[in-house]
Amino acid sequence: MSQQDLPAAQAVPIEAGAAQRPAVRDERVLKQSRWRQLMTRPEMGAIAGTILVFIFFLAVAGDSGMFSAKGMVNFFEVSAQLGILAAIAALLMIGGEFDLSVGSMIAFSSMVIAIPSMVWGWPLWACILLAFALSALVGFINGLIVVRTGLPSFIVTLAGLFVLRGLTLALTRGITNRTQVSGVNELVATDPIGHYFSGVVFEDFFVWMGKMGWIATRPDGLPLAQGLPISVVWWIGLTAVATWILLRTRFGNWIFATGGDPVAARNVGVPVARVKILLFMAMAMTATLFAAIQVLDSGSADTLRGTQKEFEAIIAVVVGGTLLTGGYGSAVGASFGALIFGTVQMGIFYTGVDTDWFKVFLGVMVLVAVLFNNYVRKRVTGSR
Repeated sequence: MSQQDLPAAQAVPIEAGAAQRPAVRDERVLKQSRWRQLMTRPEMGAIAGTILVFIFFLAVAGDSGMFSAKGMVNFFEVSAQLGILAAIAALLMIGGEFDLSVGSMIAFSSMVIAIPSMVWGWPLWACILLAFALSALVGFINGLIVVRTGLPSFIVTLAGLFVLRGLTLALTRGITNRTQVSGVNELVATDPIGHYFSGVVFEDFFVWMGKMGWIATRPDGLPLAQGLPISVVWWIGLTAVATWILLRTRFGNWIFATGGDPVAARNVGVPVARVKILLFMAMAMTATLFAAIQVLDSGSADTLRGTQKEFEAIIAVVVGGTLLTGGYGSAVGASFGALIFGTVQMGIFYTGVDTDWFKVFLGVMVLVAVLFNNYVRKRVTGSR
């Protein structure tokens, strides 16, 4: 049938050269290569950085004992302590907020655990639960002030940093006339929940590896590395939970939406205020978890504990690919950022380099990570 035979309503004009015109493909349905999809992942920069750091220290400190079982336990433990904070800090920063009171919250929670248990004779488990409850309250207050006033969380939590640190110092000196409280580790053995925050796990497995000759042992046959620190288990667990929340739950979608564009998120029904408050509460309670692990492992609490931990957590999260503007990032990347931090900190010790240079490295690492993340994001998304 020719075009002239069609009804007028169905007739479609045919332009000259239309047959030779290439079809325009809608970029919204274009398939991306696997490499391009992989590069969009926020943690890729941190993973690449981790590989480079390991290669470097294998080359310069491979025979120093750094990568023995004992050495690896050491830098995994350092990484885990920061990784615990970084996993939840990533959620908060993806949600578009900061919490600069984390370090002071650690010191405050440490004293809430130590003072009642050592001075007033409270059960250790009750002190731990009290610390978690108070930290949840502080996180709720921080979040409420941010969402009700519209003030930047940077300012609100910076005020919280000074308030909590001063409150910790004043109460500790007023009650104990000291700035340290020790002896808490003596209560762990008889406490029903103390072992969840102290000690090591997989001791039998490490003993077996020692008997097989896979790891170094002492003259009595016991391995130099007696087990995996409990902090590493918490680190892996929190990272897994945070990743599951971000990628598999509605709340995770809400976090991304809240950090990406809170106005648009609110307009489509996302409870932005509730999301932010819950994230602040989770961050404060994570600081208490960190405090409980440190106090029960070391046996003491100090008013200066946790100093600058908030900045180290932010460093790990940024190195892990999370944008400072929110809406983009991952808990896995933050954990790799923490692993880089711990590996370099212990690696400098094993290589014999002056540890004063570690802070220089941190500053350079943050700057390079931010520049690299922005570069990758622009290359992949085509944004300017």
